[in-house]
Amino acid sequence: MTTGTFFSFIAAVAMLYDPIRKLAKMHNNLQEAMAATERVFEVLDTKPEISDPPGAKELPQIHDSVQFCNVWFQYNSSGMVLKDINLNVPYGKTVALVGLSGAGKSTMVDLIPRFYDVTKGRIIIDGTDIRETTLHSLRSQIGIVTQETILFNDTVLKNIAYGKRNAKQEEIIAAAKAAYAHDFITQLPQGYDTAIGERGTLVSGGQRQRLTIARALLKDPKLLILDEATSDLDAESEVAVQKALENLMYNRTTIVIAHRLSTVRKADQIVVLEEGRVVEQGKHKELLTQAGIYQRLYELQFREQELPEQK
Repeated sequence: MTTGTFFSFIAAVAMLYDPIRKLAKMHNNLQEAMAATERVFEVLDTKPEISDPPGAKELPQIHDSVQFCNVWFQYNSSGMVLKDINLNVPYGKTVALVGLSGAGKSTMVDLIPRFYDVTKGRIIIDGTDIRETTLHSLRSQIGIVTQETILFNDTVLKNIAYGKRNAKQEEIIAAAKAAYAHDFITQLPQGYDTAIGERGTLVSGGQRQRLTIARALLKDPKLLILDEATSDLDAESEVAVQKALENLMYNRTTIVIAHRLSTVRKADQIVVLEEGRVVEQGKHKELLTQAGIYQRLYELQFREQELPEQK
């Protein structure tokens, strides 16, 4: 072997090192990806517990009441969470659900879009049992705003437009204005084209909440569910969000899980839950005179909010 051939061989061996190292690293990455892929396909292959029944029909545009008829519900064999619930929510009215933690308020509203099906009884919208309708026709008419905002790592425009396919930019801006979000959006670096980060981390809590309200306004639902939508906000943000909620609730059937006094007092009907049962119903002043659970909740939660108004 000549000297040149020897050094060429050594150079070739040295050049092999990096590709072999990358190949080993690629194998590790492939194994990690396989583990993640198995989990992804496990989720994708999971059959949903709630699905359209055979012969399911389209739910027409909601124009009448929502009724809970002898509704019982349990998550598992541990016991009933809701017990013999009977409630009528008239079209265009606001009903507030009040009660201590664990009373069954969130469970009750989760039954309406069929996140779960009732164990016994029926929920009727416009005279139709919701279990007999298609999920799409039911959920497309329901708007939900919760205290936990669901936003995506995308632009403001696309986050709002998620509420309605093929929405025009003019519609999106109109919804943002009605949600009192337009002013702060226009002050962002790229306005409506500004990316807001994963779960909207680049904007404040009040701003995130107004974006979700704008999304709901764009969807224009006939039935609205508010699950303590202002509970985690400071006083200044709450004022802006409360104004946006008033626009959202106008002329819609609204079910509110109540946390703030202003929402409770303006409700057409207040329903008090205790241990999964409806124990009191009526308006704010009526329930205060009954000296029951609502009055105790009022004393504990709402009196401090009302005192500054009385001074």
